Parts: sequence; structure tokens; C-alpha cells
Amino acid sequence: MIKKKELSQEDKKAWEDYIRNPSDIYNKDKNIQKNDKKKTRYKYDLHGFTLDDANIKVREIVEYCIKHKFKELLLITGKGLHSTNDRDAYVSKDLGKLKYSVPEFIKNNYDLNKFIVSINDADHSDGGQGAIIIKLKSL
Repeated sequence: MIKKKELSQEDKKAWEDYIRNPSDIYNKDKNIQKNDKKKTRYKYDLHGFTLDDANIKVREIVEYCIKHKFKELLLITGKGLHSTNDRDAYVSKDLGKLKYSVPEFIKNNYDLNKFIVSINDADHSDGGQGAIIIKLKSL
């Protein structure tokens, strides 16, 4: 076993001074607090919801976002690739998918639509065709 060499008095004093005033240590908690104040987007995943349940949840989410002053809402709907609507002749192949039905629900619902600025497909980095971005009005 290698014995550690003793610290010199100069090194001990430097260490004690540093402990008293650690000015170059990064305070990650301070950065987290700044990010909380700048929180502008709310994100929610609707995978697994039925159309009716998704519409109810979207209403709750939009109301929550307005109340808490979010500026945009990212809804992950999926692309509808696993949808079973193709088997039912009485169900629309497109409007049976959350990707299409959620924006239609919002556009046709006056109570929700009055809070919406725009509804667009998300950027590729946010989910692309499987997600939508809803810009909310500032109240």
C-alpha cells in the first residue's frame, strides 16, 4: 500500500480558503429555478386513449395550460399506424385517429378554440407527424 504524502501548510491553507469561499462552483439549483420560470410548453402523451377519452383529456389539458399560463402545448398523438379503423366500414379511416380527430375536436369546440392561436404538426425533433403543437393565447 502506498502511503499518501502529507499536505503542506500552504496547500492546507489554500484548501480551507477555498472551502470558505467556493466562488467557482456551479450552482445547478439556481439554473433549475430559472428554467422553471421560463417553462412555456406543456407536453402530454395521448397514446392508448380512445377518441372520446382523448377529447375529454385534451379539454382538461388546455384548461390547465391556460390557468398556468403555458404558451404552447405539445400533444403526442402517434401516427395512427396501429389503428384498427381500417377494419370498420362505418368509421372514418382518418378521423378515427387521434392525429386528425384531436385538432378537429378543438377547432369545432368554441370553449377551447377561443384559447387557441394555431394548431400545427410538430417539428421532427418534437415528434414530427406523431405529434401536434398547439399555440395558446396569452390571457
